[in-house]
Amino acid sequence: MSIRLPMRFTSTIFLEPPSGPRQLRIGLQGDVSDPRTKSFLYFLDILPRLNQLPKFILLENVKGFETSSARDALIRTLKECGYKFQEFLISPTCLGIPNSRLRYFLIAKASPELFCFETTTEIMETFPSSHSAKATEVLDSVDRDFDGCRNGKLGSQPVHVGQGGNTVVFKLETARDLERKHRQDNDGSVEMLQSFLEESQDFSQYLLPPKTLLRYAILMDIVRPTCRRSVCFTKGYGHYVEGTGSVLQTCLDTEIETAFRSLDMLSDEEKLKQLSMLKLRYFTPREIANLLGFPADFCFPEKTSTKQQYRLLGNSLNAHVVARLLKLLVA
Repeated sequence: MSIRLPMRFTSTIFLEPPSGPRQLRIGLQGDVSDPRTKSFLYFLDILPRLNQLPKFILLENVKGFETSSARDALIRTLKECGYKFQEFLISPTCLGIPNSRLRYFLIAKASPELFCFETTTEIMETFPSSHSAKATEVLDSVDRDFDGCRNGKLGSQPVHVGQGGNTVVFKLETARDLERKHRQDNDGSVEMLQSFLEESQDFSQYLLPPKTLLRYAILMDIVRPTCRRSVCFTKGYGHYVEGTGSVLQTCLDTEIETAFRSLDMLSDEEKLKQLSMLKLRYFTPREIANLLGFPADFCFPEKTSTKQQYRLLGNSLNAHVVARLLKLLVA
């Protein structure tokens, strides 16, 4: 966990507990017993004993934190200290940004401060409509499933598409997956990816290597510049393939279905030739930064490797989402 104190003395605390509780609860059943939560639990222990409570608190974590014991302890402490608070499960898609990055957020104000909107004990899945013209609809539950693919949860059965009497094995996706993606790509309230892409650059270093194409093609989330969606980019992007982020199809003359036609019946050489027609590449760090809302003049130190950039961006937050929450917090 990081406790961020922007100034020498501040009335605002930014909390980012480790994501371990969620991961270990799914696997090793750790939650609050995870050693990485010690600093978070220490903060909860000292908060009621402070002579002057922080006026504002903003907390962020991965989806799943809302069902953890750590979250329950947080809520108990906030109530004990008299805080007014609101919980959110927010993805940038509700702001028109074509990237799923569903995260748990909590904003809290010390009494007697009140929020400028009506709070609820339910977890909000969009921003209060009076403060966001774009946030007028609650996120569909399937968007949470889509973001959940970061855990490698893909459809268990391949989708077989009949085409001209032939059978196309179109990736390891269920019919529900394809329907959801089609609906997302036709959502006019979300911008197209092309608005966030770099225009002139040598992208050869970002092309997927042959070995990756052969081994992981059916697991990739492939998007085109005209798509209005992309999978959450994680710190493993560019190194691991499954569930770490979307890849971009840069040759638009070839349909994905064509490239995947009878793929399982071809030799490796023929598979590679067919898949290479799509010219798949990774999103550049700059493009991911654009999706995260980083300013145009943002840049990494010169000696930061591409792998390090992906790792840092994968551990980052969407600046637009956080800015909106801060506006609600201090209004």
